[in-house]
Amino acid sequence: MNKQTYKVLVPHDFTAIADCAISHAAQVAKSYGGDVYLLHVVSKQKEIEAAREKLTEIATKSEKKFKVNINVIVRIGSIFEDIGDVASEISAGYIVMGTHGAKGMQKILGSHAIKVISHSKVPFIIVQKKEPSETDTYDDIVVPIDYSDVTKQKLAIAANIAKHFKSTVHLFADSESDEFLKKKLDQELRFAKNYFDEKGLTYEIQRADEDGGNFKKQLVRFSAKIDADLIVIVNTQEGALLPDFFGSDEQEVIANDAEIPVLITNPTHQFVASSVFGT
Repeated sequence: MNKQTYKVLVPHDFTAIADCAISHAAQVAKSYGGDVYLLHVVSKQKEIEAAREKLTEIATKSEKKFKVNINVIVRIGSIFEDIGDVASEISAGYIVMGTHGAKGMQKILGSHAIKVISHSKVPFIIVQKKEPSETDTYDDIVVPIDYSDVTKQKLAIAANIAKHFKSTVHLFADSESDEFLKKKLDQELRFAKNYFDEKGLTYEIQRADEDGGNFKKQLVRFSAKIDADLIVIVNTQEGALLPDFFGSDEQEVIANDAEIPVLITNPTHQFVASSVFGT
């Protein structure tokens, strides 16, 4: 029996940022010898033919440009409601979605988008308009370390990606003056070190400034400083979108000025991450 083809899904709305998402998806798919699937959703039956023609034209040009197989899917419905369904149907490994930085946050953070990301069985990679390098993939991955119970899942996801892409994982840990919280954080870091040592992976540890400050802002500054290729974060509550990261400063992470792609997955779907990234 042939091994199932690795698939990356890209919701496409005929915008330039969606084209950029194709470039990110193509790199990932090619690294696994897989395919890219473009999804466009229309509201009426009569719109299907024109949309399929337009999407097929984009797919044909992208195939020539990126040297990867690209398939098209056109559906009637709502883009946010159908993303998860299509991803499950084709057994996608990633969903790569574009956002227009801070100006596009409302689209990503709308109620439908929050629902589809929070309940998705497939990890999302949110990208902006910055094109990936032709030679680099995920050479440097940043994983924020805090006190949440999903830290170990973040390590597992990062480790599996790092193993595939031969990446360096940068553990960015918060600083804490409270003795109890400091002890808990140190425990998380010790676990992380042992975890990566056992897997023989390259990693580095960096702490946030001792004088405190906004952890999310420091995370983004650090990621930009090392020219990171990916930031890995995990939804920490069922049905809620990244409560540890979202709030008044959510743009600091998802819509960061450095335009670093952000991977989002859910704690209840660790088995998906493991199968996707090939432990």
